[in-house]
Amino acid sequence: MKKPIYAVFDVGKTNKKVILFDEARQIIDEHQQVCLETVDEDGFACETLSRLSQWVLDRWQALRQNTHYNLKGVNFTSYGASFVHLGANGQPVLPLYNYLKPLPAPVQEAFYAELEQLPTEFATETCSPQMGMLNSGMQLYWLKHTQPEQFSRIRTSLHLPQYLSYLITGEAFSDYTSVGCHTGLWDFKLGRYHDWVYREGIDDKLAPLTRDSIASVVDGILVGVGLHDSSAALLPYMQENEKPFLLISTGTWAVTLNPFNREPLTPELLRRDCLSYLSPKGDMTKASRVFFGREHDFQVQRIADYFHVKPDFYHSLMVARPYDAASASFRPWCMKGTGPYPDQPVAEWDLSSFSTAADAYQHLMHGLMTILTESINLVRQDEKLIYVDGGFARNPLFMQLLGQSFPDAKIRTLEVPQATALGALIHLEQGEAWKKTQLLFS
Repeated sequence: MKKPIYAVFDVGKTNKKVILFDEARQIIDEHQQVCLETVDEDGFACETLSRLSQWVLDRWQALRQNTHYNLKGVNFTSYGASFVHLGANGQPVLPLYNYLKPLPAPVQEAFYAELEQLPTEFATETCSPQMGMLNSGMQLYWLKHTQPEQFSRIRTSLHLPQYLSYLITGEAFSDYTSVGCHTGLWDFKLGRYHDWVYREGIDDKLAPLTRDSIASVVDGILVGVGLHDSSAALLPYMQENEKPFLLISTGTWAVTLNPFNREPLTPELLRRDCLSYLSPKGDMTKASRVFFGREHDFQVQRIADYFHVKPDFYHSLMVARPYDAASASFRPWCMKGTGPYPDQPVAEWDLSSFSTAADAYQHLMHGLMTILTESINLVRQDEKLIYVDGGFARNPLFMQLLGQSFPDAKIRTLEVPQATALGALIHLEQGEAWKKTQLLFS
């Protein structure tokens, strides 16, 4: 008997993975691929789209032909702010431009001049602070106004997760999670594309939006529509708990996600590094960000250099000390223009008053937690459950200090291996075709 499995393609900027799950959602295998970058017509690094496409198709064929597995379904999740532009023959006609590529200042100035509203008003309506190409709608505006001939060749522009699905199904869709991640395309107030999208004719290039999570059934295999990786990572937590909760995803950034906060974003919240995303069904998810991990690593290196210790010295620290006034002297170096205090000037944190590296680290964590607490409170309502995932979930001082900052809440870590891929599998399971299939087999 062949083993029934599900596959999820999880495409990051550096590593591309295909993860296999059994019917109990347990990981049974994983394959990694590194696709070397190429350059666009300006010499700027970008994804090698042909290589990525071939890898997906090769893995898809290998899974279908595997003598040990019976492939039941496949879904896709990837980084956002990236479009694949298809021509009349359904093939890519332009590079997959890197969202880090600088947007020419005259293009951005022209865009905002034509808006007939203040940039702050536009940012509030679209939940999209000015981020250049990271506002992926700006990529389409840039192409239309700087490369009109190339723009005219585009029949459909697909967000990257939906392109990966299209490779297998030939069905072109847009999904809410990709449209709703700071693209500048979506009017959150009106629940539709923003006026500028229609005025510029951008809507003609976008595939139909779908709330269903299944794009097609190919030879009896359910093929998902795909979704943005940040939204995918939230889904296992949504399924685990019906009560309102916050998820603090920790790493280079600490991002607090509140899928239960439906309050409109205000200019002040935007200024303090809050955003709103869309769920797969088009509901709002409020989020706030702090450059926590980057600041932590920068200051840990400073402490290690100052006290002549190894940079992993803090791994042995298990118990958080009570707060004292010296912690108020902490000043971040890497957070300028970001987080809940965007106007705070950059300053060098003085380490001379501390006697040991451990002493300095305790005060560093108190100082960072003060900033993070403020950021969390920007999107928290009265949720009594806070999940933590990512690297800092394994830092005992971080977890203790978070508990002290929110004494009325339960702090939990829910170790979810490959949370993004698991979220994509859960997304697939929510599709209409899945439900009909289950009825047929039950």
